[in-house]
Amino acid sequence: MTDMMSKAATMEIPINSNGDTRTMAEDDGLEQVGSDLQQVMVSGPNLNETSIVSGGYGGPAEGIIPTSSIQGPAVQYNADFTKWTPVAGLGSSSSASMADEKNRGVAVEKLENMKKWGLNTYKCTKQMISERFGRGSRTVDLELEAQIEVLRDTRGKYENVLRLARALTNHFYNMVQTQHALGDTFADLSQKSPELRDEFGYNAETQKLLCKNGETLLGAVNFFVSSINTLVNKTMEDTLMTIKMYESARLEFDAYRSDLEELSAGPRDAAALARMDAAQQQYQVQKEKYERLRSDVTIKLKFLEENKVKVMHKQLLLFHNAISAYFAGNQQQLEQTLKQFNVKLRPPGADKPSWLEEQ
Repeated sequence: MTDMMSKAATMEIPINSNGDTRTMAEDDGLEQVGSDLQQVMVSGPNLNETSIVSGGYGGPAEGIIPTSSIQGPAVQYNADFTKWTPVAGLGSSSSASMADEKNRGVAVEKLENMKKWGLNTYKCTKQMISERFGRGSRTVDLELEAQIEVLRDTRGKYENVLRLARALTNHFYNMVQTQHALGDTFADLSQKSPELRDEFGYNAETQKLLCKNGETLLGAVNFFVSSINTLVNKTMEDTLMTIKMYESARLEFDAYRSDLEELSAGPRDAAALARMDAAQQQYQVQKEKYERLRSDVTIKLKFLEENKVKVMHKQLLLFHNAISAYFAGNQQQLEQTLKQFNVKLRPPGADKPSWLEEQ
């Protein structure tokens, strides 16, 4: 063994002319192996079809992970494996198909909604025409219909009160401004006319007092107008909107009820029974909606009546006491009325009532 190691240590290593330790035959052999390896890698199996083995050599088959399941950008290698370029259009095909499927689902849903809306509109229009020409029947709640008519008539009258109260406020405001200007003129003339100083002075003081009381009355009337406006254009309007929804639900309910009655009077084959079941379901849905809105209207009418009585009792008392105290010349009673109803006057520098600024 020692002789073999000594011989190996003293073996000569030939060196070619380029200083390389390989021989010419070895160089030719290596070049051939390199070209064969390059050819095998270019025309070899698809890398996506290979597998990655989890674990050591000879492990169980459960540890094999197909590389085709690993998502990544599709690439294309050059022949010399020095450069690669991504292949466009291969990795985004699945996402494009998913987007197309989503858009198709949205379009189908919109089409179905439009179809349902068109069918519902047709049935409601048919029912409305039938009722108008006396050929169709309609569901009537006599007590509720009477209350709705009373509300509509009451609202019309309250709108007239609101219009007249606004006109009164506007005219009275102009009168107060005229009294204020007249008092200033009298006061100026009292300074420039010594022979009539007392007379102009008395009238100037009177106009200023009337102007002050008029501004106080204007605050009370303005508060009255604001409260009536809230009652008419917010509280009553909200109830009337619910009534419109109730009337629309009543029309839809009668339309589907008439449709169900027509199907019930027709033949009883398989197709007719299927349509009858669908019509029965729609009828139940519309019936529940109609009854729910009828209950809402009944409750709102009750609360509206209670609120109307409460608000108008306070506002009419305010209006009466303020007007009476003003024309009686009772300034103390006029101011006491505003304090009683928590009416706050505008600052002295304000020109017009707040409700005019909102017009």
